[in-house]
Amino acid sequence: MATVKTIKDVDEVAWSEFKSMAAHDKIKMGKLFERMVEEYKDNTKDFWDSILKGPPALTKEEAEIMTKKAERIRKEYGFRTIK
Repeated sequence: MATVKTIKDVDEVAWSEFKSMAAHDKIKMGKLFERMVEEYKDNTKDFWDSILKGPPALTKEEAEIMTKKAERIRKEYGFRTIK
């Protein structure tokens, strides 16, 4: 027999929407929840992979220009230098 788990702070509207989604797909609510968790993990991994492994936002030349400007501004306003 499966154990019963509770989810705190789920309002009635969200709970009834969740139940209707499971009924619409003709699956048990536990299976729908498992599917939603897996889908969330996959989407999150894809999202971070696209950010971390995607093309850089700046070219090396743009990054060097930005670093030089930042160093000049930091020196001008008395902040410590970047190492």
